[in-house]
Amino acid sequence: TTCTLLSVSTERISSGINAEYGGPHIRAWQDPNETRVADLGQFFMALDPAMFGEGFTARMQQFMDEHRALDPVEGTERVLVAGDPERAAERACEERGGILYHPAFVRDMEKLAEKMGVPPMKPLE
Repeated sequence: TTCTLLSVSTERISSGINAEYGGPHIRAWQDPNETRVADLGQFFMALDPAMFGEGFTARMQQFMDEHRALDPVEGTERVLVAGDPERAAERACEERGGILYHPAFVRDMEKLAEKMGVPPMKPLE
């Protein structure tokens, strides 16, 4: 199917071409017994929406509006589309005046700052 072809193509571009591991060869996520380095490849693609014909923006907006209007599954408030959680997180950061980092990330950044000989991040008061 097209979906399978797209996922396999993306897997090959993001791992195979970069000489990184992919598929079942990726290390286990957050496994305390895992000793391998992640060694993951990345792939980014920029597309020009105008290449999809006139009215792409309006069609995409209609698509997102229709999906947002669907009945949410039990236990959720509403249907989200791509970008909704990110916009909500951005608003929350603006309201707080900064980004909340996980304590493990802060510890890692403090260690890195010490290793690099630079001042560590300062928390917002």
